[in-house]
Amino acid sequence: MKSTLFLVILSLGIFSCENSYTSSNKNNAKLKIKPDRYNVAFLIMDGTYNTELTAPFDIFQHTQYRKNIKAMNVFTVANTLDPITTFEGIRILPDFDYTKTNLPEIDILVIPSAEHHMDSDLEDVVMLSFVKNVNEKALYMTSHCDGAFVLAKAGLLDTVASTTFPSDIKKYEKMFPQLNVKKNSFFVHDGKYITSAGGAKSFDAALYLCELLYGKEVAIDLAKGLVIDWDAAKTPHFIAQ
Repeated sequence: MKSTLFLVILSLGIFSCENSYTSSNKNNAKLKIKPDRYNVAFLIMDGTYNTELTAPFDIFQHTQYRKNIKAMNVFTVANTLDPITTFEGIRILPDFDYTKTNLPEIDILVIPSAEHHMDSDLEDVVMLSFVKNVNEKALYMTSHCDGAFVLAKAGLLDTVASTTFPSDIKKYEKMFPQLNVKKNSFFVHDGKYITSAGGAKSFDAALYLCELLYGKEVAIDLAKGLVIDWDAAKTPHFIAQ
C-alpha cells in the first residue's frame, strides 16, 4: 500500500514539474520576440543535425548586436514543446509548437537537415502543411543539406533552382526529377528560396542572406564575430537572374 502511494505521489510530482517546465518555456519563448525585427524560425525535430541548425542560428542571432539594422528574432519550432534530440545527441527545448495557434508570424523559415528528411519525415503531412502555410507570407524560405527535400516535397521548388548535400544530389534528382538542380553550387538563391549544401557551407548561405538584407559591410562584420572570412565570391554558388 505504501509503495503504491509513493508511486502516485511521485507521478503527480513529475506531472507537476513537467507542467511548470512547459509553462516556463512558453513564457521564455514569448520574451524572445522583440518588435520591429525579422522573425526567423528554425524547424527542428528528432534527428536534426547540429551544424545545419547551429551555423545559421549563430549568424542570425548575432544580428541583434549590430546597430542601425532590423535585427532578427531567432527561435525554434517543432511539433512538440518536449525536448527533441539532435542526431548527435544534444537535447533542445523547442520554443514553439507549430501545431498550435500561438506562433508568431514567420518572416524567414530555416529548415536544417534531419536524419529522416529523405524518407519518413516526407510522409509527415502536418509538418509539410506547416511549411506550405509559412511559405504563403514568408520573405525567405531556406534549407541546409537535406532540408531541401522538405521544401521539394512541399512542392515549393518546382519552378526554381536549388541544391542539397553533394552526395545526396542523385537521390534528390531521382525523387524530384522535375527540379532544376545545381550540382556545383554550395548555395543557390532563386526567388525567395535559398538552399545550401549544408555542413560548414550553412554559414555561407546564412551570411549571404544577411548580405541581401543588410549589405556587404554588415555581413562581413557578422562573419568576423565568428572568425569567418566572408566573401561570397570565394564560395561556388548560383543566383538566379
